[in-house]
Amino acid sequence: MPIVVDIDVMLAKRKMSVGELADRVGITPANLAVLKNGRAKAVRFTTLAALCEALKCQPGDLLRWETEDAAGE
Repeated sequence: MPIVVDIDVMLAKRKMSVGELADRVGITPANLAVLKNGRAKAVRFTTLAALCEALKCQPGDLLRWETEDAAGE
């Protein structure tokens, strides 16, 4: 998929665990893992906003687009 999720990068920068982020955002660690690992088909804007608030970042810090060719390399 050409959309890459960089939640793990922001978690490392903020020195925060998946469990802590899930608690702050109000979703289960399992659902956060699905999103973090790029297996989610969609994300609600309310969830994206909560992630940005908890991680003190912009949506572009969490999501980026890559061409299909770059994703396969």
